[in-house]
Amino acid sequence: QVQLVESGGASVQAGGSLRLSCTASGSIFNFIPMGWYRQGPGKQRELVAGITRGGTTNYADSVMGRFTISRDNAKNTVYLQMNSLKPEDTAVYYCNTDPAQLRLWGQGTQVTVSS
Repeated sequence: QVQLVESGGASVQAGGSLRLSCTASGSIFNFIPMGWYRQGPGKQRELVAGITRGGTTNYADSVMGRFTISRDNAKNTVYLQMNSLKPEDTAVYYCNTDPAQLRLWGQGTQVTVSS
């Protein structure tokens, strides 16, 4: 059974950077599109970045030009590089397949951006 574990969240000041990591326990990861999602306080969970198995990426308008998603299939890991962070980026960040599968939601990793 595939499990996803997110890490790398922290508290940073506006303008700072973070890199999130998501490691999958199963090799199926190599063959499926993956995404980073987030859920801010009082908000619905949203997809912020996606990447196909071949490396094609897509981003939400709110993070375009600031976030970069990448993957290392050999390490079963997907990354989210977040630059120029804003207070509105504060959220719990999750990885999942794209589209998401209910059974794969993990604990997420908290990102807090202070002004």
